[in-house]
Amino acid sequence: LFLITALLPVVESLGFSSELLGRTSGAATTPQLSFSHWDAIEVSPFWRPTTEDEREEMGESYSTYDQDRLTNLARRHIDNVRRRKGLLVEEKIVVDAEKQRTLGRAR
Repeated sequence: LFLITALLPVVESLGFSSELLGRTSGAATTPQLSFSHWDAIEVSPFWRPTTEDEREEMGESYSTYDQDRLTNLARRHIDNVRRRKGLLVEEKIVVDAEKQRTLGRAR
């Protein structure tokens, strides 16, 4: 018998029970999750580099919308909750695309 004690973010705990039971083929018992404490994420989900110093430090690629969504932990949590609730998430589905050409047959 093993007793595992860990701190797990609430966002990460959604679906944890079913995944644990699935990966252990039902050998694990249902986990007893209890709230321990809360802590704010230090990064603002809406932060963008605005000054020259911030742009030099973070790079121009960070100021783009897509890069910000990938690297910003707070923004990722907000987007995942919005997706789970069926709310609108502003994201580009196609990042790089080429126009399809129809090649004519030689007659």
